[in-house]
Amino acid sequence: MKNTKILLAGLLAALVLIAPAWASPQIVTLNVPGMTCPACPITIKKALEKVQGVSKVDVRYEKKQVLVTFDDAKTNTDALVKATTNAGFPSQPEKTAK
Repeated sequence: MKNTKILLAGLLAALVLIAPAWASPQIVTLNVPGMTCPACPITIKKALEKVQGVSKVDVRYEKKQVLVTFDDAKTNTDALVKATTNAGFPSQPEKTAK
């Protein structure tokens, strides 16, 4: 019984250490056409930073784009679009060339 508990504890510890490896950092570019004034990037950045799993937000005001780095195990592009939209700045993920 004691050996079983030790084995189970070791297995659980191994899973905890391996779990972060399953997450894959992703970068998405969001086009934000409504970003028209110098104050807009502040609002957009704050909204995205509140989304769990977001690790970096790079607002490119001149291009009306935002590059967002996030943990795909904690969030997704739909949640990022929802965050900007709820802040008053609807966005669309940039289409990637294939």
